[in-house]
Amino acid sequence: MANSAGLQFVSSYAFEAMQKVDVARLAALSDPELRLLLPCLVRMALCAPADQSQSWAQDKKLILRLLSGVEAVNSIVALLSVDFHALEQDARKEQQLRHKAGGSNGESILVSQLQHGLTLEFEHSDPLRRLRLTLSELLAIMNKVVDSNGEFFLKSSELFESPVYLDEVADVLCILQAELPSLLPIVDVAEALLHVRNGDWFLCLLVANVPDSFNEVCRGLIKNGERQDEESVGGRRRTEALRQLCQMNPSQALNIRAMVVEECHLPGLGVALTLDYRPDTADEAVSPLVSYVSGLLLGTNSKVRTWFSMFIRNGQQRESSSVLWQMRRQLLLELVAILPRSRSTHVPNDGNMEEEVSSGYSGLREEHVVKASALLRLYCALMGIAGLRPTDEEAEQLLQLMTSRPPATPAGVRFVSLSFCKLLAFPTLVSTPEQEQLMVMWLSWMIKEEEYFESAAGVSASFGEMLLLVAMYFHSNQLSSIIELVCSTLGMKIAIKPSSLSKMKTIFTQEIFTEQVVTAHAVRVAVTNNLSANITGFLPIHCIYQLLRSRSFTKHKVSIKDWIYRQLCETNTPIHTQLIPLIDVYINSILTPASKANPEATNQPITEQEILNLLFCFSFAIVSLLHSTFSSYIYFFFKALMQRKPKSYSAALMDQIPIKYLVTQAQGLQQELGGLHSALLRLLATNYPHLCLVEDWVCEEEVTGTLPLLRRMMLPSNTCRYTQSQLHQAFLKLPSSSPRLMRILEHLTLLSPGDLIPYAEALTASMALLLEPAVPRRILQTLNKLWMGLNTVMPRRLWVMTVNALQPSAKLLRQQQYTQNDLMVDPLIVLRCDQRVYRCPPLMDIVLHMLNGYLLASKAYLHCHLKETADFDRQSQTVSNLGVPGQPDTPEVTREELKNALLSAQDSAAVQILLEVCLPTSEEQQQLGANTEKGGLLSDLREVQCLICCLLHQMFIADPNIAKLVHFQGYPQALLPLTVAGIPSIHICLDFIPELLAQPQLEKQIFAIQLLSYLCTQYALPKSLSVARLAISVMGTLLTVLTRAKRFSFFMPILPCLVAFCQAFPPLYDEVAGLLVQVGQVCASDVATKARDVDPLIARLQYLKEKPQGAVAPGGGSSKLTLPQRTAEEHGGADPDVQLCYCVEATFMDIISATLHGL
Repeated sequence: MANSAGLQFVSSYAFEAMQKVDVARLAALSDPELRLLLPCLVRMALCAPADQSQSWAQDKKLILRLLSGVEAVNSIVALLSVDFHALEQDARKEQQLRHKAGGSNGESILVSQLQHGLTLEFEHSDPLRRLRLTLSELLAIMNKVVDSNGEFFLKSSELFESPVYLDEVADVLCILQAELPSLLPIVDVAEALLHVRNGDWFLCLLVANVPDSFNEVCRGLIKNGERQDEESVGGRRRTEALRQLCQMNPSQALNIRAMVVEECHLPGLGVALTLDYRPDTADEAVSPLVSYVSGLLLGTNSKVRTWFSMFIRNGQQRESSSVLWQMRRQLLLELVAILPRSRSTHVPNDGNMEEEVSSGYSGLREEHVVKASALLRLYCALMGIAGLRPTDEEAEQLLQLMTSRPPATPAGVRFVSLSFCKLLAFPTLVSTPEQEQLMVMWLSWMIKEEEYFESAAGVSASFGEMLLLVAMYFHSNQLSSIIELVCSTLGMKIAIKPSSLSKMKTIFTQEIFTEQVVTAHAVRVAVTNNLSANITGFLPIHCIYQLLRSRSFTKHKVSIKDWIYRQLCETNTPIHTQLIPLIDVYINSILTPASKANPEATNQPITEQEILNLLFCFSFAIVSLLHSTFSSYIYFFFKALMQRKPKSYSAALMDQIPIKYLVTQAQGLQQELGGLHSALLRLLATNYPHLCLVEDWVCEEEVTGTLPLLRRMMLPSNTCRYTQSQLHQAFLKLPSSSPRLMRILEHLTLLSPGDLIPYAEALTASMALLLEPAVPRRILQTLNKLWMGLNTVMPRRLWVMTVNALQPSAKLLRQQQYTQNDLMVDPLIVLRCDQRVYRCPPLMDIVLHMLNGYLLASKAYLHCHLKETADFDRQSQTVSNLGVPGQPDTPEVTREELKNALLSAQDSAAVQILLEVCLPTSEEQQQLGANTEKGGLLSDLREVQCLICCLLHQMFIADPNIAKLVHFQGYPQALLPLTVAGIPSIHICLDFIPELLAQPQLEKQIFAIQLLSYLCTQYALPKSLSVARLAISVMGTLLTVLTRAKRFSFFMPILPCLVAFCQAFPPLYDEVAGLLVQVGQVCASDVATKARDVDPLIARLQYLKEKPQGAVAPGGGSSKLTLPQRTAEEHGGADPDVQLCYCVEATFMDIISATLHGL
């Protein structure tokens, strides 16, 4: 459209006047400017207005006065006098005719046969024929556009090209579009005008005379535009036309640019509009061009990024007159403008830069730092994302900018970091030895000045840490980590080949940072004050972490302990994400040698005193909590990661750290502590399983739940606060002080577990006083509730105090105090308490809780002890095997097996003691009988039995081998009804009863059959039936092999069990009856040798087996069985065989009675 350059376009002033219908401004226009707007003004003056106000009437008079002196108005008035309805009908007929003829220009309804060319015809025609000529030509172009399928063409039209008649043709065009809008949509007309010469001029006049259509026309042109406008003539003509429209209406230029980005069409237009844009208030920080291109390439819309990147890649192959080269020239001018004058050694050829005289070196000016950073990121995006290949001139100026020295401000620190990362991302910018020397000097300056920059700029994350981190990555050949670091700092994903970093690696590892220099420099770097997740960027902690991972400190014998300790002291919430990995890798470097050849090459651990300083440095503050948590975390790692040469802390240190309290607090601060809570729980479950009891977590929910919280909120702030001495005095005056003690305890239940800690000693020390008679049960239950609350925050110390308080009075007189270590070595100490505790359910609940915890603690303690002494054991084996040929390498019984045997013995002993506690004394037997007669079973013994059965159930589930061991050991038969009914998991005994029946000891076989009888009654399962059949078979087998004395001692206690078998499984009646008859026959045969007449008894047994209904006494109703009356001489003086015969008969009758009652 260069041929329209000589034409006068509508000015932005005139367009704004038309848009606002500002008559005063229209009157100020020159005649040539006014001539372009006549079609609209004439129609405005002649047509009936919708606005009937007085002000518009006055404005209309002014417009008429303005038009009265213009000669061209008459021709426009003549054009408006035509019958447009008839003209539209002819135009539509012509369109139909052309559609039928396939678009050929054979016949025309609008225009008859032309005698001369279009120009001459137009000159000699009347207004109607002029309209017909122009309309026919325009419709022909529009039809060709529709038929072209998007392919651009340039239509040669004499009518639109003649410079003499351009104004008249423009008038006709504007009148046609205004009077025939349905036939000539303005967007279609605009699209057709792009295909004729001077089309942009016609388009601007058309839009200027219909100013409301500006956005519609622009959006239509953009929507129909090419994705890459610079690649075709049509795209460039479209871009130029839209650019002219935006120059006519500059206020809408940015909106049109937004449409371009939205549609992803015409990228050159977006750049051109940005180059044309002149903001009212200039932004000194970043230019509009930098902002626009950076937004496209660094935005989140990947479609826009790909579209504009394609524009950059394709545009590099064209001549320097393209929009892309204009953009590059402008960016280069901006870059050179901010360079220090002594460094801008080369000015672009066409840049009219003012020369400034400067002497010596001057750094980057402070007001230019932000703009320089934005330019660097933009060039990174252009080169890394869009594939821009910089010219030698651009590369030289970029390197000059990157190696300039900014002021010590936060923006200056950011600029240096960006420059450094750009050097790493695009090392090809350094191509000559002079440029390489310049880069090395600049890197040396960075090392020298980084401490000053950090202090002067007041920032925690300086470029010094990044330098150190990159040096470490180069030494450990972690090039992918360097690429990630560069992309993260630049804020964009760039494809960087690891091979391109080889030159930079050589410079770093050989000239600037050797590994020893890196390590020595790292420990001198100041720690980050108040390190938290709120501090972003690359910090010293990142560098130390990488050096620890590569084991550089141990390799060069540099101590890092003090630096880590100082950083832990300077830690705050929310926790920094790199802190936990730092501790992990540090502790691993303490425990694991750097190499097998040098097992002593490990880092020094933090001392116990330093851990205690961290713990108690800032009491009752959130920082204290964080430090305490880290102290526990460090210690746990030492416990969890003990390896070949463990470096363990003393047990006294762990006793001073409130582990459970810290974990509970960390649970409520998970957002501030990051992943620390989960790490603590993992270590807690591994090393301190007794602090991870399920019932503790459940109890904790009850203590810290919503209801307790509401009760504490209702507690008045001015309520009476009781002291520990008042609580102790109330305990001493029991039972007379029961009401006062109850008030104190009820008040304490409203406090949080943390607030209860000061009362712990008073509560535990007075527990023995509650064992006295006449102490109200409510006091005992309230004390149990308070104890469980304290158990959620200080379990270990509470357990020790409680065990010592509940010792028998004889031990208390001897002042024997147990320690935490004593209780872990021997958990059964818990059960060596005052015997009265065994009949005090609230206190027994506490004892059982402690016993369960210490049994788990003992397992962890012994496991840790084995690891600690593993080296000693290995050395002792080596010494014992020296000089002894044929000696096995491992002992017959390993230490692990001995440990497992000890733990099993502990568990089984605890279970046996608890079962013994369940046995009632003679007094309790009498009391139980009396209560049974009254119809009540509730008693302290019954409640204690329930508590014990619950614990045994948990132990059997946790380790079924305990159940097997206890039942192989056996326990009193009187407890079987209790254990079978009270321990739900005891059904697992069905698995090993066959093995127990196979034992050679009669006592174990008897116990197995008795246990099985209760299990069959409780669990009438198919498995129970099969085991019962096995038991009956075993009994039959033993009948044939046992001696007379053993037969009596075996069958007398187990014959009643056969009743339970038949009651649970009636199909077993025949087998049981056969066994009973067989026993009777064997016994009768022995009796016959003594001349005793027992034939009637055998006959009666056979009768009972065959006809059990015959044993029922006549009379029906209640089925009373009759047995012959035995004299005292027959029962007491009978020999064992006779007694066994009578017992068999009684068993038969019991089975029959139970069967009939079941029916």
